[in-house]
Amino acid sequence: MFLSDFRKEFYERVLLLVASDVDALCACKILQALFQCDHVQYTLVPVSGWQELETAFLEHKDQFQYFVLINCGANVDLLEILQPEEDTFFFICDTHRPINVVNVYNETQIKLLVKQDDDLEIPAYDDIFRDEEEDEDDSGNESDGSEPSGKRKRFEEDIMERTMKRRQRREWEARRREILFDYEQYEYHGTSSAMVMFDLAWIMSKDLNDMLWWAIVGLTDQWVQDKITQMKYVTDIGTLQRHVSRHNHRNEDEENSLSIDCMRIAFEYDLRLALYQHWSLFESLCNTCYTSASLKLWSVQGQKRLQEFFADMGLPLKQVKQKFNSMDISLKENLQEMIEESASKFGMKNLRVQTFSIHFGFKNKFLASDIVYATASLMENIEKDEPGTDNFIKALDSLSRSNLDKLHQGLELAKKQLRAIQQTVASCICTNLVISQGPFLYCYLMEGTPDVKLFSKPVCLCLLSKYLLKSFVCSTKNKRCKLLPLIVAAPMDVEQGTVIMVGIPPETESSDKKNFFGRAFEKAAESTNSRTLHNHFDMSIIELKMEDRSKFLDALISLLS
Repeated sequence: MFLSDFRKEFYERVLLLVASDVDALCACKILQALFQCDHVQYTLVPVSGWQELETAFLEHKDQFQYFVLINCGANVDLLEILQPEEDTFFFICDTHRPINVVNVYNETQIKLLVKQDDDLEIPAYDDIFRDEEEDEDDSGNESDGSEPSGKRKRFEEDIMERTMKRRQRREWEARRREILFDYEQYEYHGTSSAMVMFDLAWIMSKDLNDMLWWAIVGLTDQWVQDKITQMKYVTDIGTLQRHVSRHNHRNEDEENSLSIDCMRIAFEYDLRLALYQHWSLFESLCNTCYTSASLKLWSVQGQKRLQEFFADMGLPLKQVKQKFNSMDISLKENLQEMIEESASKFGMKNLRVQTFSIHFGFKNKFLASDIVYATASLMENIEKDEPGTDNFIKALDSLSRSNLDKLHQGLELAKKQLRAIQQTVASCICTNLVISQGPFLYCYLMEGTPDVKLFSKPVCLCLLSKYLLKSFVCSTKNKRCKLLPLIVAAPMDVEQGTVIMVGIPPETESSDKKNFFGRAFEKAAESTNSRTLHNHFDMSIIELKMEDRSKFLDALISLLS
């Protein structure tokens, strides 16, 4: 299952189908570099959902024999959906879990790239699949009762045996349904695809510092989007830290020190503040989910607490409101310690986080999370009415060091998007738009809400949902509501009358980040005949007709109660 030799496997042109998320882009950059090393010809096609994936396959299936799918394709029966020829091969590197069992046990056309130590909990083959030959003898010939007694006795034994077999088959099928339900009930994410690709490059002794940086950005994307547990993040950071030491150890040796223009990656404990080194400290604190929710900045009391927070640190407002680069050097020297010390007094004990930074030249220093925000905002840019492919290519380009102008453009866009998210969260909480529906919380963004167009994009809507749930949990006094998951809906296409809906798991310290909304959405849509479109690679994001919204929600409430 684990691919290790590209030249043996890919000796013809390859079609790369890449999902629209930052981790997939990073994995794509690593794979492109590997293809370049081995002179493998490829064509890159971005796909944002199942419809685009099917269309791309139909358009290219005659020219290509080998297809590589990044962050798409693992959690459905791919051969059933695409109906490919027998000489077509798929290589799938996808973080979506659970992996479809047909993909796991298909040994000819589907090759899965997964980290060997990932705990996939895949059911045993014999529990899921059964040879057809076993059932063929169930429909034996019936007797007319005129045979000699010896034959009749044998015939009765046959009937008994067949009855037993049928009963065993029914029991097996019931057990199979139960096993599959347990296996497929929750949706979650495995190891970052960029990390899996980097592992591959390392096994082939072709890993470079650039590839390592893309792997770091891929992992950080999972953390920013809250797709993995804190434990998984810390474990993977530790794995990457060893590679960082291996690739960047020369900096400490003066004789062999690198030129200032060379790229250096460093591990560090840094502040959990979005884009603070490219923004002002004030703006970053106001627009970071963790600090904004902890201080309840949507309220007058919260704004007072923010002023007290700065006073406690001894930082003048004039300093914190100007660009971080322009702050007094004397203040910046001990800034992290000052902020951390004051933050713990204000109930923000986890304001420092393990991460990596990249340096090249005198001016260019970026944290991994800066790159994630910038790349994601370029990918879902709504300022210019450009096709999604153009945005995808710009986002992909921003990951290269040679395209700093695109990265800076992405950082500016990311600031606007974070402001929009924070303002929408504040407005939803102040106007009590988050309501308890029993088994879950629900929030609908009305048409006409500022920046509502931005939230028709899946990554932005998911980020808004995470921010909104965290802020709501901090603001509500209802203990039961603190433990509920959240569904957020926003207008998708006003002309067609569709809404986009996302469901996220509860915001708790011990959350395993497993999401049950994917299966629940499917069942609710089936039971009410709602006109829904399950087009996103994340099953917990769906599109549905505006008129069907209330009956769909009613079905969800009864299903989850």
